[in-house]
Amino acid sequence: MNGVIEALHIFDEHNSPILSHTYTSRPLSPSYLLPLYLEHPAPRPNLIYLPNTNPPTLVFSLKHANLLFLLTTSSEVEPLLVLEFLHRIVDSFEEFLGTPLLAHKIESNYDVIAQLLTEMCDAGTINTTEPNALRDLVEVEGFMGKLLGNLNLPTKPTFSNPSPATLLAQQSTLALPWRRNNVRHTQNELYADVIETLSVTLAPSGRPLAAFANGTIAFTSKVSGVPDIVVTLTGPTGKHNLGSIIDLPVFHPCVRLAKWREQPGILSFIPPDGRFTLAGYEVDLLPLGTRNLGNMSASANNLRLPVSLEVKTCLGPTGSDFEVRLTVNRIPGTSGGGAGGSGLSSNYPLSSASGVSRGMGGGPQPGTPASPTLQDLKVTVPLPADVRNLAEIRTAKGDATYNPGDRFLEWTIPNKDIAAGFASHFALRCTVVGQSVSGADEDDSDDPTGFGFNTSSVGGRDWSYDAGEPAPYQSASDLLSGGEKKLTAEQEKEEKERREGKLAQQNKILMPSSASVSFAVKGWTASGIKVESIVLDPRRSKGLAETVRPFKGVKYLTVSKGGVEIRC
Repeated sequence: MNGVIEALHIFDEHNSPILSHTYTSRPLSPSYLLPLYLEHPAPRPNLIYLPNTNPPTLVFSLKHANLLFLLTTSSEVEPLLVLEFLHRIVDSFEEFLGTPLLAHKIESNYDVIAQLLTEMCDAGTINTTEPNALRDLVEVEGFMGKLLGNLNLPTKPTFSNPSPATLLAQQSTLALPWRRNNVRHTQNELYADVIETLSVTLAPSGRPLAAFANGTIAFTSKVSGVPDIVVTLTGPTGKHNLGSIIDLPVFHPCVRLAKWREQPGILSFIPPDGRFTLAGYEVDLLPLGTRNLGNMSASANNLRLPVSLEVKTCLGPTGSDFEVRLTVNRIPGTSGGGAGGSGLSSNYPLSSASGVSRGMGGGPQPGTPASPTLQDLKVTVPLPADVRNLAEIRTAKGDATYNPGDRFLEWTIPNKDIAAGFASHFALRCTVVGQSVSGADEDDSDDPTGFGFNTSSVGGRDWSYDAGEPAPYQSASDLLSGGEKKLTAEQEKEEKERREGKLAQQNKILMPSSASVSFAVKGWTASGIKVESIVLDPRRSKGLAETVRPFKGVKYLTVSKGGVEIRC
């Protein structure tokens, strides 16, 4: 597949085109392309094939910060390559224009955007996408230049930008495309952020069916010259079996793969300048030996989550209530967070010589491996389409809201209630109301109005007019009894049980089928993978004095964005 990219179109939040960049051929215009893209129902896939255009066109899409990026090609290309290129475009825009990426930033900095798109893709072929290399190739006018240019002065001061000949010479001699030349910093710093995202599915009994942790190691390097760094990772049982724990590892091009294959857990690299994604991985939190039915308890014990969720449905006399129980489990801290012996700070702002951040009272600082912190706790319960409303929402802690249009219940627990330790158990109980009128008899099933009477009779009496059989409006017995037949206590009890049983059967379809919980834990990883050391090799580094000791720090964060789900 040696296809080329034909054009890139960017639309704002109102689907108005703000930029179109053509690389080659005669691609579809944005006014013609956008209606064809919007014809597909949401959620739209990232790759759409348009067979009715001339020629047939592939459309790659990406939504970011309310902006829509559409990339077109009429030839066969590698889909993952094009989608990765779209993400690189967004990263480069944010690198040069800042975050958040807004439409007016793109419109007011078209000179920078045009240079970026031209350098990143040459005649439809993907070229340079590293931000550090683009810094040396793209000319960005400074603040004074923009100010004087807006004043329409006759002359402008000369900027210290290299000439095109110098740029070509630097590009030809640049051995590392991901690192720019002549990097200088007044303060040398090395930071690592280990971020894991949970994806857990639990059975109604609480037994885990599947549990994965997708991790990302974000690294920030602010070191002068060309540093050579070695990062050592460790697992919950050490470094000896780290290769069997980590699945599907991916690395930045700067990582030496031969070193990783020889010693799994060792990342040796010359980093780009600034923040970048060093590596990614996936960890199966359920060992293979605990997946069979004979080891249910073992798999539940091996999976340690900061929260436990339980949902009970069909509660109450009519089965119209459901209850969500949330348990906050204590996460044991680790001394030093696996970084005490290497001089790493387990948190950026405050650090001690031993590598454990200290709080104001002398104890471990919250949000570090020695004292993990749970925050942003939220439970989401999707409800069926037949639910009209929630008649009653009862909760002792937090705030629960339900919007009938969104058809899901959100229960948010404030961080102060979690941190203060008022209760480790939280409960939410709700009463659902269906679309139909509750309490209707089986005899009234043919009632089209839903008001409890049909077209021919009310209360067992026929009120239709019949000239052949004249009858009094009300008999004496009706006047004495109020027009209703009296039931005995036993009959009333049976009638009540019958109606409640019927309502319970009807309310079964109104019960939720699942519930998910979102949270964030600072200072803890679900897989147990930690950074043991960050070592700067002064002998292999260039342009850095041997006496320089950069500040090192590491953070850990586990996030669940509705990733922990329990089935009902």
